[in-house]
Amino acid sequence: MNHTTITEDELLSAHDGRAPRVLSGMQPSADSLHLGNYLGALVNWVKAQEDYDSFYFIPDMHAITVPHDPADLAERTRRTVAQYIAGGIDIEKSTLFVQSHVPEHAQLAWIMMCLTGFGEASRMTQFKDKSAKLGSDSVGVGLFTYPMLMAADILLYNPDAVPVGDDQKQHVELARDLAQRFNHRFGETFIVPKGLIRKDGARIYDLQDPTSKMSKSASSPNGLINILDEPKVIAKRIKSAVTDAGTEVSYDRQEKPGVSNLLEILSTVSDTSVETLVKEFEGKMYGHLKVAVADAVVERLEPIRKRTFELLEDPAELDRLLARGAEKARAVAAPVLADVYKKVGFLAPAGQAL
Repeated sequence: MNHTTITEDELLSAHDGRAPRVLSGMQPSADSLHLGNYLGALVNWVKAQEDYDSFYFIPDMHAITVPHDPADLAERTRRTVAQYIAGGIDIEKSTLFVQSHVPEHAQLAWIMMCLTGFGEASRMTQFKDKSAKLGSDSVGVGLFTYPMLMAADILLYNPDAVPVGDDQKQHVELARDLAQRFNHRFGETFIVPKGLIRKDGARIYDLQDPTSKMSKSASSPNGLINILDEPKVIAKRIKSAVTDAGTEVSYDRQEKPGVSNLLEILSTVSDTSVETLVKEFEGKMYGHLKVAVADAVVERLEPIRKRTFELLEDPAELDRLLARGAEKARAVAAPVLADVYKKVGFLAPAGQAL
C-alpha cells in the first residue's frame, strides 16, 4: 500500500465496521458545471454516498482569490448546490454545505498558515504559474495562502481520504505535511489523509483541443459541454468536435486523441466499455460516432438540467437545505477547532470551554 495514496478497495477493507470519511468540493466559478466536472467527479461522489461518510462542499472562499463579481458568486453558489443535488447528491446520505457557512474553515486556516514555511508555500505550483503569468503585483495574498485554506478544509473533518485530481496532488501533500507537523508539535490531533485513487474516474478532454483537459478556462467555449446548456447547443458542439486523420473509429490516446475522447465520453455516459464501442462502430464513420455521443450525452444531462432549474425556482428551500448542511458540518468541525485552539495555547473565552 502506498503511504500517501489509497485505492477504494484498500480504503473500504481497512475500515471494516465503519464507513470511511471522504471530502470533496468544486468551486462555484462558472454558471454551470461542465461535463468533465460531472463525469470526472460528481458521478463518483454519488456512488460514494453508498459506502462512505461523505462531505461535499462548495468552496466559495477559494473563489474570491481572483477578482470576482459578488452577485455572480452568490448566484453561482446556489447553481452549484442545485447541480450537486440534481446530479444525485442525497442530503440524507451526505453532508452538503457551503464553505463560508462554516467559520471554522477560516479559523483553522490561520493556524495552518502559521505552520507553513514561506519557502514551502512559494513552491506551490498553482501560485507560481499564476503569479508568473499575471505578475506578482496582480495576484492577491489569498492565492498564495490558498493551499493552507485547502489544508484546513480537509483537516477539519479528519477524512480518511480525499478524492483528488492531478492538479491538486501537491495541495493534498501539503495537508498531510501540516497534519503531521501539528501532531508532532502539539500532540495527536489530525488523521493524516490519503489521496483516494478512483478505479473508474473519467478524464474528459476539450472537444476542440482533445489533448487538454476540459476546463471552464478553455480558450474556446466550443470545446466545453456545460450541464445547463440547451440540448441543441450540446449536440452542435459534439458534432463539431475535432477528430483525427483517417476514418476508422479506434481508441488510441496518442494518435487519435479526438476520437478517443469521444469514445471515453460515450463509454462513461452509456456504461459501456470502450472495447465494446469500438466493435459496434466497426465499418462506420466518425459522423456516426458523433451522433451517438450527442444523443447519449443529451439524454444523460437533460434530466439534470431540468431538475437544476426546478430547484433554483425556490432559493429559500435551497438556503434551508444549506443551513441544515452547515449545522451538520459544524457539529464535526467545531470540536476539532476547539481541540486545536486548546493545544496551541489559546485561552477559552469566559464561560466557554475549548
